[in-house]
Amino acid sequence: MILTTTETFPGRTYEVLGIVKGSTVQTVNAVRDIGASLKTLVGGEVIKYNELMNTARALATKRMCEEAEEMGADAVICVRYSSASIMQGAAEVMAYGTAIVFTA
Repeated sequence: MILTTTETFPGRTYEVLGIVKGSTVQTVNAVRDIGASLKTLVGGEVIKYNELMNTARALATKRMCEEAEEMGADAVICVRYSSASIMQGAAEVMAYGTAIVFTA
């Protein structure tokens, strides 16, 4: 599956199939959340949350690609990500874009 953030796919003709998306809500365990909270006292990168967001983005992207494949898409253009805090230590990540199939 080809993914691109561009709004078009230059040099190829294609048909738009529709919007596709994938999302996930991820949490860290309570012990790691306490450790991350303590990190705010001294500053610096919160590695466990960074790992959480990387995992969530990867899973959301995978789910978006699966939805595109079910539609028969060759690529997803205009890929975007959004995130929202659901509660302390939990975040939703959504990947979305436009599924296309190449023609001729």
